[in-house]
Amino acid sequence: MKSCRNCLLPESVPGADLDAQGVCRFCRSPVPRQREADEALRLAREADLEAALEACRGQGQYDCLVPLSGGKDSVYLIHRLKNDYGLRVLAHTTDIDIGEVAWANIRRAVDRLDVEHVTYRPPMDFYRRLFRWLLMNQEARGAVHTISYVYAPLFEGNALRLAVEKSIPLVLAGYSPGQPVAERMEYEFPRLAVSAVDWTPPELKASGEFSAADLGHFWNPASFPAGTRFPRYLAPYHAWHYDQDETMKKVVELGLIGSTKHASPVFSNYPINWLLMYSDLRNFGYNPYAPEFSALIREGKANRQYWKLMGKVVDFITLKKIYLGRHVAGHMKWLGLRDEDLRINRPSRRDWPDFVYEDWARNAPGANLNAAAA
Repeated sequence: MKSCRNCLLPESVPGADLDAQGVCRFCRSPVPRQREADEALRLAREADLEAALEACRGQGQYDCLVPLSGGKDSVYLIHRLKNDYGLRVLAHTTDIDIGEVAWANIRRAVDRLDVEHVTYRPPMDFYRRLFRWLLMNQEARGAVHTISYVYAPLFEGNALRLAVEKSIPLVLAGYSPGQPVAERMEYEFPRLAVSAVDWTPPELKASGEFSAADLGHFWNPASFPAGTRFPRYLAPYHAWHYDQDETMKKVVELGLIGSTKHASPVFSNYPINWLLMYSDLRNFGYNPYAPEFSALIREGKANRQYWKLMGKVVDFITLKKIYLGRHVAGHMKWLGLRDEDLRINRPSRRDWPDFVYEDWARNAPGANLNAAAA
């Protein structure tokens, strides 16, 4: 498969539009004014983040909660919050489909950073039925989007519940730039999304396959008493300068992760991601994470040479179901699925209702800069 000679974006990605020289549309059309607006927006977010980190101090037993997945970004985030900002951090992990490397990273980081750590172990049968139904009923954007944007709200909701229970004013997630998709979150979950919207996916309600107890695992602010104070949910890497390679090096230098290999997202990611990549590679012909990493390469936040090699390796072992790609076969067996069951049969849906998007556009840090750039 051909890919952009600059950012490695596969030609089969919609909108890539490689020219005769092998350069994609995004690399051909740099927009200096947009770059200036992006930096101004980042600075506005950074100012908001610094104010939030200062304001959270001393409100309770903990200043902030960090969802800890065992990847480099969440590990390094806890380090910065505790050691650079002097905050009292509570780490939180939802124990579902976390791989051996990620668990080793979690144990090592919690010990080295000496932070309190809460683990929640949800019922596995619900997750098995959930993953199986979603993979057999994928939306138009494919397996990664279908699963991730149902799975992520579950552990995000778990973090929010714990923060409410312990009166923690901030949840700070280690999402790198480009994560999650912009329509869900840019720097902060919309305040109304946290305080006024039931996150239960409507397609699960309509399916008739899930009980009220199953659906009760999703975040729903209406289940809390009137007057409940909900935390803000921020992504600091959307505000700070971010460099993927530098973060990988730092966590190893600090002894928080044992090796650069274990700091790589290829090795520390959720094992089910291999099945999701497999499904999307078969259905779309390109790795669903390629656009995200290509964007980081264009922005100077990821190493082109590393991903030029690793991208090909990941696709090969995924399709062949070997090495780390063995998780494809393992998860298909766990879920009772065959290749032909990995089906796209639903249109895409929006994550939030219109009133949330409208409020978000008005009140997000730097919203006026977004409007000016548009």
